[in-house]
Amino acid sequence: MKPSASQQALRRMQRRLELRGLRPNSVDTYLRGARQFLEALDKTPAKVTRSDVERYLLGLREADKSASTRNVALAAIRFLLQSTTSKDVTATIPQVKKQRRLVTVLSPAEVERLLAATESAKYRAIFMTAYGAGLRIGEVRQLRVEDIHSARGLIHVRFSKTGERYVPLGGQLREALRHYYRAYRPVGPQLFPGRGKAGVLTRTSISKVLQAVVNKAGIDKRVTPHTFRHCFATHLLDAGTDLHTLQVLLGHASLNSTAQYLHLSCQKLSQVRSPLDRLAVLQPSSR
Repeated sequence: MKPSASQQALRRMQRRLELRGLRPNSVDTYLRGARQFLEALDKTPAKVTRSDVERYLLGLREADKSASTRNVALAAIRFLLQSTTSKDVTATIPQVKKQRRLVTVLSPAEVERLLAATESAKYRAIFMTAYGAGLRIGEVRQLRVEDIHSARGLIHVRFSKTGERYVPLGGQLREALRHYYRAYRPVGPQLFPGRGKAGVLTRTSISKVLQAVVNKAGIDKRVTPHTFRHCFATHLLDAGTDLHTLQVLLGHASLNSTAQYLHLSCQKLSQVRSPLDRLAVLQPSSR
């Protein structure tokens, strides 16, 4: 059966996404957004109007979708139309302004409780890698056995948003990985293999185990796999690490991305001297 115009458009879009060198997860996200738009609209890309796009995005807002979700949808639609039509009707549609929200950060004591409550050597090693090296959970999932340079004290992060980098392999993390390796003997190439065809552990599997451990540890906070990276950055800032060093460790392209953690470092904030404290203000006498 001959593919429909929409199917052909999605295939052209996929080729262009892959030619741009986007990561597989990003390609899947854009394609999903474009497919959902076409299914909701029931039109070919060539017949899409600005009003169609605006109505779709307003529908997402009415469905209480987050600003990030709506912006991803707009980006997916824009890429679809740019890939398959001669004009882009989304050119002047602005992105949704996102409100800055403080993310969840665990205290060092809470991280200790969480790790102590993790009975599986495999998932304890995963959580310790995310926290101890400040890796995104996608970076942890893609680690290979050969990426752990124990003698050099380094981890080679190959699959990152901003290119490859090295991060330190601390003593406790080295021991946790050795314990895991002896217990599971992963044959590679993945350090933390999953059961699927691709051999990569899924985000869903990690999230399910993490939520069970959070409940077991009695931590009454919203904790996700990415929380470990937030904790890594915040705790290093509290310990006196400078922003430029932290930027390199996190693999941020912009220092602005790293600077967000200044808002989370309570120790840094508490050390700021109020301008009022610089004044010689006489206290009123008590009556």
